[in-house]
Amino acid sequence: MSLKKLLEGKGYHRIKMKSTKTNHFELVAKINDIEGNFILDTGASSTCVGIDAIEHFDLLSEDSDIKAAGAGATNMLTQVSQKNRINIGSWSKKKMDLVLFDLKHVNEALVNHKAEKVQGIIGADILKKGKAVIDYKNKALYLK
Repeated sequence: MSLKKLLEGKGYHRIKMKSTKTNHFELVAKINDIEGNFILDTGASSTCVGIDAIEHFDLLSEDSDIKAAGAGATNMLTQVSQKNRINIGSWSKKKMDLVLFDLKHVNEALVNHKAEKVQGIIGADILKKGKAVIDYKNKALYLK
């Protein structure tokens, strides 16, 4: 039996991903019904959206005490947006909090490697909530 049949039989939703030139997986997700490009980052504790995409996703934000670090940048100020609805393929979750911070360094790294810019990062919070299974060979994410 294939992994796809096994997981779909257990109620998982299959989401196609594409591989970037930086060896990340990229996928399309919707926040509050607005589509955006995201990279999947199993090492990111929280799902994040770039400060410059707050208006794009029509997010309400408030200052946060959380400091963000990643891709060579540390101690970055963040904001938080609470109670958002996230759809990834046919999987969805309500009341998700998002960390908002400057993704300029992430996008610069992507552009330097001729990859597309992203509006956010899908992190471990969603992967845990969705009991994620990543099929690297077939470039698919399964969420339950």
